[in-house]
Amino acid sequence: MGYSKKNKVTIIGSGPAGLTAAIYCARANLEPIVFEGFQAGGQLTMTTDVENFPGFPDGVMGPNLMDLLRTQAQKFGAKCIMKQIDKVDFETYPFRLETENEIIETDSVIISTGASAKLLGIKGEDEFVGRGLSTCATCDGFFYKDKSIHVIGGGDSAMEEAIFLTKFASKVTIVHRRDLLRASKIMVDRAKSNKKIDFLWNAEPIEFIGDKEKGVYAMAYKDTITKELTQVNTDGVFIAIGHNPNTNLFKDILNIDSNGYLITEDKSSRTNIKGVFASGDVQDSIYRQAITAAGSGCMAAIDAERFLEENHEL
Repeated sequence: MGYSKKNKVTIIGSGPAGLTAAIYCARANLEPIVFEGFQAGGQLTMTTDVENFPGFPDGVMGPNLMDLLRTQAQKFGAKCIMKQIDKVDFETYPFRLETENEIIETDSVIISTGASAKLLGIKGEDEFVGRGLSTCATCDGFFYKDKSIHVIGGGDSAMEEAIFLTKFASKVTIVHRRDLLRASKIMVDRAKSNKKIDFLWNAEPIEFIGDKEKGVYAMAYKDTITKELTQVNTDGVFIAIGHNPNTNLFKDILNIDSNGYLITEDKSSRTNIKGVFASGDVQDSIYRQAITAAGSGCMAAIDAERFLEENHEL
């Protein structure tokens, strides 16, 4: 697909935030270019049923939802390019973006590169993500009604996920590699007082075990004290050891908080550089939902349009 190397709006990232921004920008005749990266559609392409996105009472497959958003953006004139932006130059104007083999000039940029759940890097992990192995309790908890599941982690996010999952699961076991949690006292107290929550201490997961039909059905772990290896049955595993926002490209260029998320001005998508906007999980460490990402993509598109109007680029 041909596209201009000089654009009004360039969107980096193609999850719910990036594609919603593309829809709004395209309908405003801004002719946006979306650089999808190498995982077009973002994290939702790794999920199966999505049941909490408005408008789909019977649920929708994650990849199908992203295909629909992409088709809608393209219908209004957005162009989606399966290339990755490797370098940005926000000191010159128009801004300059570099792929592996070309330079793009753009009057505004919307960053929607998302955040990636931290994983353990153990055997079976890649194979079973989305098939009994999840990184989002809010997204997938409903599928584990009356099931016995495990949550891996020892921080506040793990406690929050475990407590949330007790709304559905019959039993939730928190797996931690030490015998002391790093979560805040209030979150630890809430977890320990929940009758559905149990703890597996000094346990370091080493493998997720399953098959194509059932998905994950067991987890192997090593006792960090005795070094003994054990296998436990499970109906599902949630990894809750945090997220890494995909902001490496913007370090020392844009303002980033202590956890690596892009900082935006209050109630807007504006970054510290005029004409550069951020939306979705790359700037959201709290909600991390497809629908909130989509909403912030809408905000970024409107902010970008207003910026272009004010700077007489339209």
